[in-house]
Amino acid sequence: MNTTPTRLRKINPLWWQIGLVVVSILLPLPLGDYYRTVLWRTGLYTILGLSLNIILGYAGLFQLGHAAFYAIGAYTAGLLNLHFGIPLLLTFPVAVIVSAFFGFIITRPILHLRGDYLCIVTIAFGEVVRLMLVNNLFGITGGANGLSRIARPVLFGLVLRQPIYHYYLMLLFLIITIFAIRRLENSRLGRAWMYVREDQVAAEAMGIDTTHVKLLAFVIGSGWAGLAGALYAGQLTVIAPDMAKFLESVIMFCIVVLGGTGSIPGVFVGAFGMITLPEIFRPLKDWRDAWLGFAMVAMMILRPEGLWPSRRIQMEIHAEEAVATTPE
Repeated sequence: MNTTPTRLRKINPLWWQIGLVVVSILLPLPLGDYYRTVLWRTGLYTILGLSLNIILGYAGLFQLGHAAFYAIGAYTAGLLNLHFGIPLLLTFPVAVIVSAFFGFIITRPILHLRGDYLCIVTIAFGEVVRLMLVNNLFGITGGANGLSRIARPVLFGLVLRQPIYHYYLMLLFLIITIFAIRRLENSRLGRAWMYVREDQVAAEAMGIDTTHVKLLAFVIGSGWAGLAGALYAGQLTVIAPDMAKFLESVIMFCIVVLGGTGSIPGVFVGAFGMITLPEIFRPLKDWRDAWLGFAMVAMMILRPEGLWPSRRIQMEIHAEEAVATTPE
């Protein structure tokens, strides 16, 4: 059994966290713009994975339409910048609020659903959002061509044009995301999510308002996905309805599952596997997608809890396996 994550956890958390920040700051310096952009994409999808991890990993709710909120955040930032001239960085809070609002109005009526049924509804919502963007909703979304000429972010008078600037902007929000999610994980709300995930009936018996708790998971996760969408709009200055396509949601889902649901380090591992490695193996063309499929199948068989699972979920899975193999 691989004990590497366990050994790493024994290291003083403060030291390895500081070390990771230092490495993240220095990492892009010797690289060219292409690999800096790859690092930026990896970090962006890490933020998306962490936002989905709130819903899927902590609250245990299947969500396969997460890309819709990613697109909503990007379009909110782009529209505010293009039509009202608002500096892009100032649109970020609005993108978060709008995405969270849509997360609320969409999920509030469906929270009584569980498992596969909830998953199917979220897939349908993602497709509805994509089709609305393609059909040029209210004549402002640009149809299939999307939006272009979005202004780049400006920070202290510096226009962020180079990939390395966008990398550091993404890194700033990634650090904020990790800090916020760690606080949530250790809060009363975070513990309530864990109870709901493990046994909703028992959680209700304990007096937890499970509907409210699940709704908060969707709202917070959706809002954070909107932040990632705004970052995307600022870097590319062009956005299109393909941001909301089902494949994007699948990639986010695989990032969380591959690394280990409920695990912050696991999301980093999943983002590296789903975003960075395919770019490294780009010369292999179609084979790079095939190896990812093989890797996912092998992982589900050999390590179903993920490559770097949270301690709680790892213990749950091993306990279930022990019960299943115990002779009656």
